[in-house]
Amino acid sequence: QSIGCDDYLGSDKVIDKCGICGGDNTACKVVSGVFKHTLTNLGYHKIVEIPEGATKINITEMSKSNNYLALRSRSGRSIINGNWAIDRPGRYEGGGTMFTYKRPNEISSTAGESFLADGPTNEVLDVYMIHQQPNPGIHYEYIIPGDNVISPQLLAHRRPGEPLNGQLGMPESTNHEDEDLHRETDTLTGQSAGTFPVIQPRRFPSHQPENQVPAVQPPRQNREYNWKQIGKTECTTSCGKGSQYPIFHCVNRITHEEVSESYCDSSTKPIPEEEACNLFPCPAFWDIGEWSECSKTCGLGMQHRQILCRQMYANRTLTVQQYRCHHLEKPETTSTCQLKICSEWQIRTEWTSCSVPCGVGQRTRDVKCVSNLGDIVDDEECNMKLRPNDIENCDMGPCAKSWFLTEWSDRCSAECGEGVRTRSVVCMTNHVSSLPLEGCGNNRPLETTSCNNGPCAGKAEWFAGAWTQCSTECGSGTQQREVICVRKTEGNFDVLNPYECSYLEKPPSQQSCYLKPCGSKWFHTEWSTCSKSCEGGFRVREVRCLSDDMTASTQCDPQLKPEEKEPCNTQDCIPEIDENCKDKYYNCNVVVQARLCVYTYYKTACCASCTRVANRQPGFLGRR
Repeated sequence: QSIGCDDYLGSDKVIDKCGICGGDNTACKVVSGVFKHTLTNLGYHKIVEIPEGATKINITEMSKSNNYLALRSRSGRSIINGNWAIDRPGRYEGGGTMFTYKRPNEISSTAGESFLADGPTNEVLDVYMIHQQPNPGIHYEYIIPGDNVISPQLLAHRRPGEPLNGQLGMPESTNHEDEDLHRETDTLTGQSAGTFPVIQPRRFPSHQPENQVPAVQPPRQNREYNWKQIGKTECTTSCGKGSQYPIFHCVNRITHEEVSESYCDSSTKPIPEEEACNLFPCPAFWDIGEWSECSKTCGLGMQHRQILCRQMYANRTLTVQQYRCHHLEKPETTSTCQLKICSEWQIRTEWTSCSVPCGVGQRTRDVKCVSNLGDIVDDEECNMKLRPNDIENCDMGPCAKSWFLTEWSDRCSAECGEGVRTRSVVCMTNHVSSLPLEGCGNNRPLETTSCNNGPCAGKAEWFAGAWTQCSTECGSGTQQREVICVRKTEGNFDVLNPYECSYLEKPPSQQSCYLKPCGSKWFHTEWSTCSKSCEGGFRVREVRCLSDDMTASTQCDPQLKPEEKEPCNTQDCIPEIDENCKDKYYNCNVVVQARLCVYTYYKTACCASCTRVANRQPGFLGRR
């Protein structure tokens, strides 16, 4: 059968979360929460206060970060990570309990830091966070006694048989023999009464009623054997304040000879008390922190670790000045690292053609970041500083320029008399034609030409005729009208000298007009020189669709596009007659048949015959 927490065989009682044997978890209160505040300033920020008497303390960072937890007593004494010095993970004493400081491996783990302690604390403690990056959240939890918890100081005043937290304590008994043994032990060891109070486990001191007089026991005879200190245990540490305990053996009171412990009363054996030993401080040492994450995800990077000079005393490790560690070689704080081989840049295509046929343009090529397995990955996987250019300028040489002009307008600016017709002229770079055209130069084609729709008939006095049609079908143009000084007579008007009407305001005879936006129109260059002087050649010109602001457009009517190429010089070629080119021999036809015209002598002697056959068979004279 099992033994319960009350030390009874077959009992099923267990200790609850409040530490009460057989309790129902109501004797204490769990305090928990998450600190999620957004912090802006770097440094120490208070997270939570742990009150006196707290147990089962758990302070845990919810995920890994570059922040650190710190612990300090209310009196201002730093326990963990104080004064900007980061302690190594381990056990640290503070507030009357032992705290376990955990910091998981920085590379392989995503868990955060934590403080754990069983408690109870004997003073108020403050938990801080050393803020260096956004707060991932800090979970805190501890247990404090409830209102119905009986203070340990009251246990000595509990009467025998009184219930404690719902449990009935074991009845007390007065054992006068034990009391005599206690007094005897005190006498033998030379200690004052109460120095070694012997209290059985889970027993409370007996409580005598105030009106009861203790019974006087007869003095006992000195026993033949008693307990004697014969030495001490080995010190727990070789330096930095350890502890040791006295060793008691059973000896003969007369001969002081050691005998079996069964000869002595075990209930009178003194309880060993802890004694300090080896109080001198331990030598300082270099405390080596864990390596940080590699600064590069691939390729050669750097990682860092913290190196502190530490010294141990009284089971506490303290950070000291670095000169105390000068007798030791200081470990490196930085190291190179490489998690994997970096991806590399690969040029997948050659340069494209230049974006323009002349002038300065651009050309491109395909550049990809490829892993060491041959897969195309994001550009961030490669070193951006080493990325080959995938675009560059290209110079195709100076561009030719040509005059571009529209057709003449259909309308004359005047309905009668002299007027003008207009067209648009603009000098533009020729990006299409491969003809050896030169710059536009100063020979700008005319933009206006005269026109006459016949004589105008007289109309009327200061009398203005109708406005003529606008000089352009679209865009800005001009309108004109005739203004004359007339005098009306019977049945007709007499035209007078304008001086006769000078006292009147003369109406304007010209004004600007605008019928509609021109939109896109076809422009073309002048025809190039014919490619052949006879027997049919061709000439070309460049045709462009331009909008009102003279930029390229696609809105022109394709059916109205002027021709870009046309035949020219279709007449037959008439060979030039050279008076000096004659046959000097009657049988030159034999020279031709024998194909001797390739020789200079025969070519001169039979010039006419050789020339005729050469015109009929191009390349005949040059075969040899």
